[in-house]
Amino acid sequence: MSRLQLIHSPASPFVRKVRVTLLETEQDADVDLVRVHTTALATADEASAANPLGKIPALVRPDGPAIYDSRVICRYLVARAGADLYPEDRLWEVLTLEATADGMLESAVLMVYEKRLRPAEIVFDDWLEAQWGKVSGALDALNDRWMSHLHGPLDIGQIGVGCALGYLDFRHPDRDWRQGRDALATWYEGFAARDSMTAAAPSD
Repeated sequence: MSRLQLIHSPASPFVRKVRVTLLETEQDADVDLVRVHTTALATADEASAANPLGKIPALVRPDGPAIYDSRVICRYLVARAGADLYPEDRLWEVLTLEATADGMLESAVLMVYEKRLRPAEIVFDDWLEAQWGKVSGALDALNDRWMSHLHGPLDIGQIGVGCALGYLDFRHPDRDWRQGRDALATWYEGFAARDSMTAAAPSD
């Protein structure tokens, strides 16, 4: 193998973050996409081979061990391209925004797993609402405190937030995350129209 390989599923918001980063740094043509079907209960062999945790995305490299976790992969890709998606003058804000987006996604994905993988008679509704409470709190913080950053030069925090909001539309449209968050909704409308976001749109 002489090329990078991304172990992925097009439904994964963490994969989408990596793909948007690839597109924004003009490296998409350097990576072969290896699509897998994997869940928390049935891990794909390719995912386990690349990541002992069995999670995606994982990036298989020809010149070193596979790397995994979307934050690690994105940092690697940005360094590889010499891009400026982790600007030093606001690095801690960027990393905090990225962590906020990833935290939203972790809760939103767990909600999907709870309803999809657990037998219907033992789905824990209070736990679902607790997870949505985490998402809702993060949405409020983004709308109230992060808009000036979101409107600034492109960085990995913005990419993470864009992918998180896209996942809420994809998997939780009934939650209506836009209600009461007009500033964030307006920002997302513009960000979602970026070529990289539309090219990496999620699908089942």
